[in-house]
Amino acid sequence: MTIKPHSVSDVMASSGVAFGTSGARGLVSAMTDQVCFIYTCAFLQHMTQIGQFEPGSAVAIAGDLRPSTPRIIAACAAAVRHMGGAVDYCGFVPSPALAGYGFARQIPSLMVTGSHIPDDRNGIKFNRVDGEVLKPDEQAMRVQEVLLPELFDSDGMLRDAQPEPAPIDVEAAYLERYATFFGAQALAGMKLGVYEHSAVGRDILVRIVEALGAEVVRLGRSDKFIPVDTEAVRPEDEALALTWAREFALDGILSTDGDSDRPLLADETGAWMRGDVLGILCARALNIAAVATPVSSNTALERCGLFPEIRRTRIGSPFVIEAMNALIASAPTACGYEANGGFILGTPIVRDGAELGALPTRDAVLPMLAVLADARRRGGPVSRLTDDLPARFTFSERIQDFPTSQSQALLAELRKGMPQEVLDRLSAAFGDLAGRATKVDETDGLRVTFDSGKIIHLRPSGNAPELRCYTECDSADAAIALNKAVLMRVKENSLVTAG
Repeated sequence: MTIKPHSVSDVMASSGVAFGTSGARGLVSAMTDQVCFIYTCAFLQHMTQIGQFEPGSAVAIAGDLRPSTPRIIAACAAAVRHMGGAVDYCGFVPSPALAGYGFARQIPSLMVTGSHIPDDRNGIKFNRVDGEVLKPDEQAMRVQEVLLPELFDSDGMLRDAQPEPAPIDVEAAYLERYATFFGAQALAGMKLGVYEHSAVGRDILVRIVEALGAEVVRLGRSDKFIPVDTEAVRPEDEALALTWAREFALDGILSTDGDSDRPLLADETGAWMRGDVLGILCARALNIAAVATPVSSNTALERCGLFPEIRRTRIGSPFVIEAMNALIASAPTACGYEANGGFILGTPIVRDGAELGALPTRDAVLPMLAVLADARRRGGPVSRLTDDLPARFTFSERIQDFPTSQSQALLAELRKGMPQEVLDRLSAAFGDLAGRATKVDETDGLRVTFDSGKIIHLRPSGNAPELRCYTECDSADAAIALNKAVLMRVKENSLVTAG
């Protein structure tokens, strides 16, 4: 017996659990079993319509280490069974390890994760059989209507949730992927810290680094979820890395966000490397010809002259993957990366007789391994890898608990009027900080270039009620100072009045 169809778009509006840049996310309190069940059914209905799922097919499911994740996994698994599918339960593993398992078997997969955001929120990241869901897939899921069985109580929770069996081991293949390509001596002689915190990939990351020959020091393991954001590193994590690097005489420190698809790499001094610089260094180390990256990433990518083809996109892995797929048609090798460091390999890489297969989803492990192995091959410290890149430095921070509607209203006010009026307004708002505004890019948010060479980029987050600010300057200190000054003006509500 069923009740009336539930429109996914209506459920998104009523629950507040909507699509951002990486799947559906929302408050845990809003992500009832019923909401998660509906979204999973909508995903599989869409996969059925495009020929990527049918009754009897398997769907791989895994999750991160948030307290709410096991419950949401159970709700998603119930939806898979309701749709006639079989659940390949993979346990608590990195998002790219789950995705790689699904891609290899040509089955859909979904990851229960809120990535880097606090654990009062969670999410579901969906993968097709051949890659992440892209924006057209999201639109197709929004228009689905789901017939909901009577499995839920009045609070939208499952009355009877089935326990999952022992998980399938997907991490062995993930480890073998990198051990085979890089080799057992790739990191030999290096002493590396792994900042474990609450990252779901903390144990497999240690195993991978050890398989490549490094000595590992395990650091900062936590039973409580820690929202590590690789784009906005917490001051306490900056201090920890500096202390650890000195205390243990490390050659580098590796870490990831919650679901281990965004990397965080520190050099031998304990300074965390920006994700967009890590992306450049990884692409260089792998000798990749064509690169797709969001408009927010460091412009040293173009200025270094290493990459014949570059495409800039909106922020979010679906947009990067779409651009990367277009590059694959004309380039021998192609990749994408984001400002958060997540690296997407679009084509196989062959080197010294070993092949690294494509992995068209965001990955944290590859960029860290590639850069560390490159430093060892060059015979110098990690910090020296950037010496021959143009001196451009980025910094990002955000105002938390800043409603998206407020961010949008601010940007709408700043961009109002004819092009010259907009430039004049932006020059008035930021002139004492950055000079005269000369160019505005509205690919994603409002990105402004000034005659001083400084860049200010304001954008509402796609995953949480936050206003993101990205700045780029010719020195790291200048980028940090500019970012703080811009956010202070936003908090004081003085931007619009200044213009």
